[in-house]
Amino acid sequence: MGTHVIKMPDIGEGIAEVELSQWHVKVGDLVVEDQVLADVMTDKAMVDIPSPVHGKVIALGGQPGEVMAVGSVLISIEVEGAGNLKESAAPAPVKEAPAAPKAEAVVESKPAAAAAPRPAPVCQGPMVAREADERPLASPAVRKHALDLGIQLRLVRGSGPAGRVLHEDLEAYLAQGQSNASTPVGAAYAQRNDEEQIQVIGMRRKIAQRMQDATQRAAHFSYVEEIDVTAIEELRAHLNEKHGASRGKLTLLPFLVRALVVALRDFPQMNARYDDEAQVITRLGAVHVGVATQSDVGLMVPVVRHAEARSLWDSAAEISRLANAARNGKASRDELSGSTITLTSLGALGGIVSTPVLNLPEVAIVGVNKIVERPMVVKGQVVIRKMMNLSSSFDHRVVDGMDAALFIQAIRGLLEQPATLFVE
Repeated sequence: MGTHVIKMPDIGEGIAEVELSQWHVKVGDLVVEDQVLADVMTDKAMVDIPSPVHGKVIALGGQPGEVMAVGSVLISIEVEGAGNLKESAAPAPVKEAPAAPKAEAVVESKPAAAAAPRPAPVCQGPMVAREADERPLASPAVRKHALDLGIQLRLVRGSGPAGRVLHEDLEAYLAQGQSNASTPVGAAYAQRNDEEQIQVIGMRRKIAQRMQDATQRAAHFSYVEEIDVTAIEELRAHLNEKHGASRGKLTLLPFLVRALVVALRDFPQMNARYDDEAQVITRLGAVHVGVATQSDVGLMVPVVRHAEARSLWDSAAEISRLANAARNGKASRDELSGSTITLTSLGALGGIVSTPVLNLPEVAIVGVNKIVERPMVVKGQVVIRKMMNLSSSFDHRVVDGMDAALFIQAIRGLLEQPATLFVE
């Protein structure tokens, strides 16, 4: 028998060290060639490290959350034969998952189960055997979804990596007629003294670092404007009725992308990146719109490239494709970088006002709040209109307050008179 030593691989782009995010094996496990051993995190992506050999794990080189230098020992595997006589780096990573984005908000989160009442317990079905105090792996969004549905996560079988519970697992659990029927009566009123410590590592640490960096470096200011979206919602409904079956359904997002594109023609200073170390502002002709997206592995910002050259349906299809890729962990590095301005929305959970954090090095982020029906005075008459706020943030080092206000007012005018979105 021999030992095959795998070193931390060189991910590229001049990266000298990476964070060990998660082990998929433990000492004593038998592994096969191409089996994923660990996830490591760079500044841009989560990368899977596969095994180049068959064998048995005899030593792990670090703990999750540890920052390891490229070339340091990652894992040792006992193999038949002599093994590798000289230590070698792991093979090229075979799969990339998205890294933490630089933006703060979310777009098109899981459907608004939060607004629905918790279902009554239904018939008990087969469940996963977990201890009462065992905490299954799940994202905050999945935990919130389970809470809204009245499901105990410890009873749900997870189909994600390392048994992580996904939204689909909750739906499958309900479909099988399982619920929290085993919860003793009155348990909701029992005293609890348990506590939990969660290590901030991997994607959550990257998000925290980027949020802190953005708020410390940029001079944030926000501007909120109310918009009457009745007309554009009527246009959207008409287009979906006429063309939805053949071209796909339109959400409000492609209209917002189009409004950004048109408004930026008069406000190019918003479509820019600021290198604060070199003291250089770069204004770009191409409009690459970052769309902040929630996934089970964290927040990320896939990029709709060259939005200025896309139709409504083209933008809608690309937004949908990128959002699905991000949620499924299949978005590439190129799809998660290079944005020039960011659009962020909490969808139906958008609230009245938000204060989005800039996606550095960009200088503007446009935040979308929820649509509500309210009585409004129009030409002296009280009528019901669909209203929505835009809560947007800017870097005051680059963008003046007056320009920011005029920019959002331009977007407001385009959305309230939607025909102007298509007038050249």
